[in-house]
Amino acid sequence: MRGNSLFKRTYNRSLDLIGGMPLGAPMTSETQLAQTLGVSRTTVRAVLALMSETGLVTASEGRRRLARHPVAGDRFPEPQTESARASVERQFMQWVLHGDLRPGQLIHCAELARKFNTSTTAIREYLTHFNHFGLIERRPNSAWVFNGITAAFATEIYEIREIFELRSAHRFASLPDDAPAWQELAAIEREHHTLMAEIDTRYRDFSRLDERLHRLIHEASLNRFMRDFYDVISMIFHYHYQWNKVDEKERNSAAIHEHLAYIAALRSRDVRLIDLRCRAHLRTARATLLRSIDARPPGADADANDGLRAG
Repeated sequence: MRGNSLFKRTYNRSLDLIGGMPLGAPMTSETQLAQTLGVSRTTVRAVLALMSETGLVTASEGRRRLARHPVAGDRFPEPQTESARASVERQFMQWVLHGDLRPGQLIHCAELARKFNTSTTAIREYLTHFNHFGLIERRPNSAWVFNGITAAFATEIYEIREIFELRSAHRFASLPDDAPAWQELAAIEREHHTLMAEIDTRYRDFSRLDERLHRLIHEASLNRFMRDFYDVISMIFHYHYQWNKVDEKERNSAAIHEHLAYIAALRSRDVRLIDLRCRAHLRTARATLLRSIDARPPGADADANDGLRAG
């Protein structure tokens, strides 16, 4: 079980949940924890067993209780917690971000599979997802071509993102108090405060935290098309923080404050306030994205299609 990425991912998420609990507090039941984390009770039992081994929880009066708070060393390294799809996504975007891919360039599944140490099937499934958006186009010879991201494309995708995210945020605010998403939101909020306190050395960690928050909000839509669309949003918006290095720390610090205001609005369940905070944050993201498209790296083609750094 401990070699399983699902187990490791669930364990790290469990650490986030217990991080805000007072010492001595009773743990929720296995059934409740399984529902909160969206996994089986077998996985939850394995998580609790490891927590007992490491002294995080102890059994007292027939109930498990929090014995100590998690520290950084308790967590599994992030690469070990990734699903196969997440691993392909991360490596593909790193490949794009490092400048190895240009608009018009052919992509060969077999080559990427060797590069990423995965199967050609996993690569094809990942690329197929973006085919109908025009970002990547399949060629008859089993190759794919990357079309790039223009400013016009970014503007179109932003308009759809705003519609979908506002709808999802409204749905999130209507969730019952005991919905697991609120616990996840609280964990993400704590991580924002931690990152803010360590912003001088960890400001580049913001992009993954940004992705977690917005994906959580989109998941609340319960709409398969909105949730599926978020993969495209992730590719374009999530990674744009990493393209333009100018004032990166300051931009990410400001975005953290916008996120915290957005989270507070969600918790207030005030639809007007949610709209205000959501639109303000998305406008900032759009402006940063468009600046990133204009800020082409040295040696890049001056063609307007060379907007892939906006991811």
